[in-house]
Amino acid sequence: MAHKIHIEFPGRILMVGCGSIGQGVLPLILRHIGIAKERITIVAADDRGRAAADSLGVKYVKATLVSENFERVLEPFLGRGDFLLNVSVDVSSVALIRYCWKRGAMYLDTCIEPWPGGYTDPSIPHSRRTNYALREGALALRQEANDKTPTTVITHGANPGLVSHLIKQALVNLAGDLGVQSKTPVNQADWGALAQQLGVKTIHIAERDTQNSVKPKRVDEFVNTWSVDGFVSEGMQPAELGWGTHERNFPQDGRRHDFGTGAAIFLMQPGAATKVRTWTPKAEYIHGFLITHSEAISTADFYTVKKNGEVVYRPTCHYSYHPCDSAVVSMHEFVGKNYHLQSKQRILMDEILDGIDELGVLLAGHERNAYWFGSQLSIGEARKLAPFNNATSLQVTVACLSGMVSAMESPNRGLLEPEDLDFKRNLEICKPYLGPLVGQYTDWTPLHDRERLFPEDLDRSDPWQFKNVRVVG
Repeated sequence: MAHKIHIEFPGRILMVGCGSIGQGVLPLILRHIGIAKERITIVAADDRGRAAADSLGVKYVKATLVSENFERVLEPFLGRGDFLLNVSVDVSSVALIRYCWKRGAMYLDTCIEPWPGGYTDPSIPHSRRTNYALREGALALRQEANDKTPTTVITHGANPGLVSHLIKQALVNLAGDLGVQSKTPVNQADWGALAQQLGVKTIHIAERDTQNSVKPKRVDEFVNTWSVDGFVSEGMQPAELGWGTHERNFPQDGRRHDFGTGAAIFLMQPGAATKVRTWTPKAEYIHGFLITHSEAISTADFYTVKKNGEVVYRPTCHYSYHPCDSAVVSMHEFVGKNYHLQSKQRILMDEILDGIDELGVLLAGHERNAYWFGSQLSIGEARKLAPFNNATSLQVTVACLSGMVSAMESPNRGLLEPEDLDFKRNLEICKPYLGPLVGQYTDWTPLHDRERLFPEDLDRSDPWQFKNVRVVG
């Protein structure tokens, strides 16, 4: 089967890390970017991805990158006009970006990583272990850029990444359905004005993964459909959310930052121990983990509207994640061990029996109450579409691909977030790999069927208050 080449790329591609996402994105790169396999190199800390690389004829170098050696290790594989795809853990994104700029190379990652300990070191203040702080540190690099700085796309996987484009498409769909006469916005101010005009109060990144395995989770084993290290790391960070202007009840354990944009807050407890209510079309109403993700902060920031320097509109935004059942049990066991990782880890891939990853965005508080828009990709379809992928990883890997293509098409734009990219172009590249792309309205609110068993402290003046969304206990 012939696959569309989205861009011919004359340089080299260096991939740092090759876990489930690295293995899954590799065949997509070879399919859709015009590059010979001899011009791709993988540098990874272990041999997990070697079999996939060998099967595709791609060079594989085993090396652990640390602050003292990473420049020396990477130097033979990266120069002017090349591309570094960072899908690693425990390798500083900021350090890699600076190195890419020094070498004249483009860059993309799926999240902003610190060096080891950056998420959990107790000597680091809680406010500095947040994705908010990591984002502020990455955005500060813009002060070092100029009009020749290679394009650097941060936080562009499924979420963060793809969901930012889904939000824009959902807003366009909602505007059409509400009869709001509006051209497609062209800049941040336009998008913020549209969200405000539509009355969107909150945006959930609402995900339910139902993939299940023929091989049950064992005691002292962490099972997941994507990186265990990545999920555990973000689960140990403070729970974070973009904080909207409609909120009236500031959480008792909530904290604001004394630096940056002020678009988000964090809670004095880890995301793995925090649950929130949300809704997806197939799963309907669910409890998800409030796992910190960059899109919660960048979305709230991007859609902020100011008047005379004062914030007059901002949506609340957070990730609400119900992973596959094996991962839920794994996370409960992990938390019960006081955040000490199990001795065994497993990524579900070939042993997955059935299920889907229902990943989308829930825009709520407007005239039609709530609208979910997203992907309902099944494991069966994912296997037909691309090797080395399950439903979860494919939603990430195709977004890596689209972000890389976007960067290559405009190679000197400096540091960009997903919101800075063309959402139509990225969705065009991603759609063939997302399964059904569904938009559905619901009359569900976080107050639905509440207080059946016990009285609760609810704010019924507005069902979309975070106080009503959060699961206490």
